[in-house]
Amino acid sequence: MHKKLFIPGPVDVRPDVLQKMADPMISHRGKAATALQKSISEKLRKVFQTKNTIVLSTTSGSGLMESAIRCCTAKRAAVFSIGAFGDRWYKMAVSNNVPADKFRAEDGKATDPKDVDAALATGKYDLVTITHNETSVGIMNPVEEIAKVIKKYPDVIFCMDTVSSMGGTDIPVDELGVDFCITSTQKCLGLPPGMSIASVSQRAYERAKTVPYRGLYLDIVEIVDKVVVDDKYQYPSTPSLSHMFALDYQLSLIMEEGLENRFARHIEMAKVVREWAKKYFALFSDERYLSNTLTTIANTRGINVGDLNKKLAEYGYEISNGYGALKEKTFRIAHMADMDMDTLQGLLRKIEEILGL
Repeated sequence: MHKKLFIPGPVDVRPDVLQKMADPMISHRGKAATALQKSISEKLRKVFQTKNTIVLSTTSGSGLMESAIRCCTAKRAAVFSIGAFGDRWYKMAVSNNVPADKFRAEDGKATDPKDVDAALATGKYDLVTITHNETSVGIMNPVEEIAKVIKKYPDVIFCMDTVSSMGGTDIPVDELGVDFCITSTQKCLGLPPGMSIASVSQRAYERAKTVPYRGLYLDIVEIVDKVVVDDKYQYPSTPSLSHMFALDYQLSLIMEEGLENRFARHIEMAKVVREWAKKYFALFSDERYLSNTLTTIANTRGINVGDLNKKLAEYGYEISNGYGALKEKTFRIAHMADMDMDTLQGLLRKIEEILGL
């Protein structure tokens, strides 16, 4: 039995989108591949709300996150973390011998713009990383306020992880001034895992050119050069054409739905889950900054989340336990990509039935 996935990714993928991955191969260096990649980039600029260069990478979101912090830190990175995936960005810096400091918020709390200001005011940092949406705690950072702070420091490159939010909530990249904005296919965009995507500003590209040891596979200078020089829309390494076929098709479906309609659908689903959580359990995180794509619920009833998931599997559903140290203390219900309200409410009713709520 296929289980409907209410986990932080991968998400359920529409059958017609999956079928596009079975399209016959073409030469990835030919004109057809260039046209395909150009089409994808033009649509993604609308999703990202940017005029910046769009790049694709046959990696998970972590690939371009690592590229960003390795390629664009010339002096020192300030990594602001609100959970496991912000911590991961710091680990990437350390693993790549990139000087960095981590500023960690308490679980369930957002990054405070004042803390960003205090760090950048020291003059020690020339790159800052922000997690837009942290799925371990269900927090969506106040990036509008954070962005205002970062704009005070024109020499600081602004990198943002939107892996679990781009395509599911309004993120105006250019308005916010994000230099390197990263997402991946298996979350709100509604595709299988295997490809990451980023918008890269000219500022980020010029900074990267000053950094001597950028690696090779994820060297953002080489990647951008292959995309933009002579309008080539090519990549230094062999790309996943199957993902590209599906991505181009899915982006057309997203445009048909309309970005505003898509964002509104995610917000409505989030409101339903939040109200349900408050009725039967409690919300884990600061209610001022709750995620629009996933809800982290405090396990106030002390249920065995693993046992609940086993029961849910019998009815074709799967939710997510808490992440890391929050396992069993919380559980998570994702509401992203092409999920619809009827399916979501069916899940909630089944949980009520299993738990006798």
